Amino acid sequence: MTLKIGVLGYRFMGKAHANAMARLPMFFPDAPDIERHTLIGRNEEALAEAAERLGFEHTSTDWKEVIDEVDVFYNLGPNFVHAEPSIAALEAGVPVLCEKPLAADLANAERMADAAEAAGVPTATAFNYRYIPAIQYAKELIEDGELGEIHQFRGRYLQDWLVDPDAPWSWRNDEELAGSGALGDLGAHTIDLARFLVGDVERVSGHLRTFVDERPTEDGSETKPVTVDDAYSAQAELEGNVMATFEASRFADGHKNDHSIEIHGSEGSLKFSLERLNELEVLRGDDRGYETVLVTDESDPYIDHWWPPGHVIGWEHTFVHEDYEFLTAVESGEEYRPNFDDGLEIQKVLDAIERSDESGEWVAVE
Repeated sequence: MTLKIGVLGYRFMGKAHANAMARLPMFFPDAPDIERHTLIGRNEEALAEAAERLGFEHTSTDWKEVIDEVDVFYNLGPNFVHAEPSIAALEAGVPVLCEKPLAADLANAERMADAAEAAGVPTATAFNYRYIPAIQYAKELIEDGELGEIHQFRGRYLQDWLVDPDAPWSWRNDEELAGSGALGDLGAHTIDLARFLVGDVERVSGHLRTFVDERPTEDGSETKPVTVDDAYSAQAELEGNVMATFEASRFADGHKNDHSIEIHGSEGSLKFSLERLNELEVLRGDDRGYETVLVTDESDPYIDHWWPPGHVIGWEHTFVHEDYEFLTAVESGEEYRPNFDDGLEIQKVLDAIERSDESGEWVAVE
């Protein structure tokens, strides 16, 4: 059976997943057969050009027309269009992969998770960093007890693309369209890795800041208000009494895409940076310092599909791994993780951090 894929969105994430789909048969021969069937967008001319470049057979400017024509639906649009198309696809029995955060707000995330439960088909919230080989290796070390009892998790995600106050306004600067700023855009990734590697978030104390209150439109004809955070920080408690700190900023000058985590346990520690994604720094027992492990051996997660040891992979390969796992789950009808339930749990944490910032108090994650 060939799975027909419909994709809403053809820019950043559309390119990333189209590239991943093209790579699957080359490097993952046991992956399901797929057809890049329909690409969905608003601008017909730009859509036609993108479909030809990204390898899609058809285009549509109306996602409602596509749902019944495809076997799998990828919702890669802005946060405010996550809910309705995804719910409609699920009601038609079509598996859905949706970009993160799951929705622009908690109410819509709950609707999406309810729809997924009722549909009983595989769903995915697109936390692709789970599928970095070094992160998978870290997961193995923790589950094997190499770090002992986990005491602390630290995570930060720093970018600098909004440092210039004249950087143009986009939907990511609008609360109604995005839900939140650095918190949902970047913090969602960090919180997902905390849950994946350590455990659920139980309570938080959050702080959000907006540094530039308005920005010019693309054509410079006017300014629009910025109604989301530029940066956030949070203290948190994870299950098992683990202390955690989360931080993200789109105002961190000199940081392009710096997603870093540290985990400290009773028997060892580890450190990871997305900017050196083939490496994991590991400290064990009585070691006097960290050992830098190059996670490119054939025995390392996913690496047997790629190159000889030492030949590093890149950011784009995380989407190949993600799509391989999700589409394999679709073909077999098995559960995929992280699914919409996981996306909802992240949304609850995001919501709790915002409520904590408003109240100035610790907030429990229900």
